[in-house]
Amino acid sequence: MTNEINDKLRNECQNALDTLKKLNISDTAELQAKLEWCIGSYDFDKNPTGLSAFGGMALRTLKQYKELNPRKVAKKLIDELDAAIRKFETTH
Repeated sequence: MTNEINDKLRNECQNALDTLKKLNISDTAELQAKLEWCIGSYDFDKNPTGLSAFGGMALRTLKQYKELNPRKVAKKLIDELDAAIRKFETTH
C-alpha cells in the first residue's frame, strides 16, 4: 500500500514537472531541477524523501499560475497532485 502511495506521488510530481517545463514559468528552474532530482532519486532507491516537499512547492506554483491563466493548467492536474501529497502525508 505504501509503495502504491509513493508511486502515485512520484507520478503526479512527474506530471507537475512536465507541466512546469511546458509552461516555461519564469523563476521555476531551481524547483524543476530539485523536483527532477527527487523523482530520479525515487526511481533509483524508492526513497520518497523530497517528493512531498517539492511536489507541494510545485502545487503552490501551479495554483498561482492557474489563477492568472485559468486555461493553461488543468484542474485535474492540481487536484491529483494535491490528493497524492495529502495521502502521502497521512501515511508517513
